[in-house]
Amino acid sequence: MVTESAEPAPEREVRVTKRRAETRQRLLEAALAVFADEGFGRSTVEQVCTRAGYTRGAFYSNFASLDELFLAMWEQRSTAQIDRVRQRFEAGDLPAVRDLAEVVGHVLHEVPMDEEWYRVSAEFTAHALRNPSLREVVAARERAIAASFLPYLRALLARIGRVVPDPGALGQALVAVHDGTALQCFTEPDNPAVWQRRAELFGHVVRAYSVEAD
Repeated sequence: MVTESAEPAPEREVRVTKRRAETRQRLLEAALAVFADEGFGRSTVEQVCTRAGYTRGAFYSNFASLDELFLAMWEQRSTAQIDRVRQRFEAGDLPAVRDLAEVVGHVLHEVPMDEEWYRVSAEFTAHALRNPSLREVVAARERAIAASFLPYLRALLARIGRVVPDPGALGQALVAVHDGTALQCFTEPDNPAVWQRRAELFGHVVRAYSVEAD
């Protein structure tokens, strides 16, 4: 008599988990395209499912709502961005810098400028402002993204003899500058003066929120 082994069960669980992860990822990618094309407020679960090639059942087995899907998308993108900057900083891969302009140039190089994502996130942010629970989640992610860049920025500033007395205030100011200038850059993408003014404004803000080290 041959008894059944319990060993195959974990393999099946791994396969199911992998398939579920793939389904979730396809839904996230489809949602970004739908949100960008239609606008978050006009998008539907059906449109996301059609774009991804899944049924509503597949959607609701992964997300309770479009709000939850968007927050998962935001977390995935921001986590990847945070991890990339953190890994570079922890690896000690810091470029040589001679002045504030070079510091800002290196930091801006690490900040993604994605018009499709900007359109989607700007609309969702407006939606979140009408929902207190979503508002706090969005605010928390913004703080986490800003905080991820600060060690890198502060390390570069240290190389030119500057320190940041209030990192939280600088992070908030940089988020505000990024959001405002991103709109201008996407409005006039072929105007080099707009992009140059963006870099100069970042430089002014960093200078204002940092001081020469003792």
